[in-house]
Amino acid sequence: MSDYIIITDSSCDLPDSIVKELELEVLPLAFIMDGKTYRNWPDNREMSPGEFYGKQREGLMATTNAVNVGEASDALEAVLKQGKDALVLAFSSGLSTTCNSFQIAAGDLAGQYPGRKIYVVDTLCASLGQGMFVYQAGRLRQEGKSIEEVRDWAEQTKLRQCHWFTVNDLFFLKKGGRVSAATAVVGTMLQIKPVLHVDDEGHLINVAKARGRKASLAALVDKVGELADDPASQTMFISNSDCAEDAQFVADEIKKRYGTKEIILNSIGPVIGAHTGPGCVALFFMGKHR
Repeated sequence: MSDYIIITDSSCDLPDSIVKELELEVLPLAFIMDGKTYRNWPDNREMSPGEFYGKQREGLMATTNAVNVGEASDALEAVLKQGKDALVLAFSSGLSTTCNSFQIAAGDLAGQYPGRKIYVVDTLCASLGQGMFVYQAGRLRQEGKSIEEVRDWAEQTKLRQCHWFTVNDLFFLKKGGRVSAATAVVGTMLQIKPVLHVDDEGHLINVAKARGRKASLAALVDKVGELADDPASQTMFISNSDCAEDAQFVADEIKKRYGTKEIILNSIGPVIGAHTGPGCVALFFMGKHR
């Protein structure tokens, strides 16, 4: 049995089955919808993605809260009290203050648990890209790698975790300040779909435009050919916000064009989905660079 536990937060969008298989600790982030606060658990016990996106389509909006220092401290201390060390793989600091909260909590607890190791890695990742990163780390832990070996691997490879995605509705990106109101209006009229990625600083960047939904999905597939490191042998991840058929289309095209054997698909949870809205497809893979 390993002497350390990997902690992450639910923005990772990992399936509950993988969370259990890899014995991960996932801190549920909060979202507020229609005046009520919910927790985004991996098993969707408080609200399923289908219900969440249904409410969005009805016009309800959601806001989200980052992990605060108290919550981060509680999650860490629960592990430390077991006599275990803790490796935190946190949501990108370019998109949330969650990582900063864990760093502050780790500093506060270090003096109280002098015999324990606490490491916090800013993944610079989001959604199932963060999930892919945590999945890879969890596999290394299962193989018997030490906490320092997994931490070092994480720091050395995080800028090779490629995030590429597109959305069907520009409204939610406009709301989040990712595109201007004028761009949203014109883009919607002309059926222009943005192609975005997460950059080396963990920020969301709009990098290209495609005319129509199929073209934007094809653009994601093209990125594998441009950037992926040995695409046939790696496990890729695809998340979607209530558009599973489009995600499956991307998966099938990748398998056909690049021979990739294993692709894990899952829904985008409410915390990330509050900012993407329905109709987002996101592709994650290991590349030569982001």
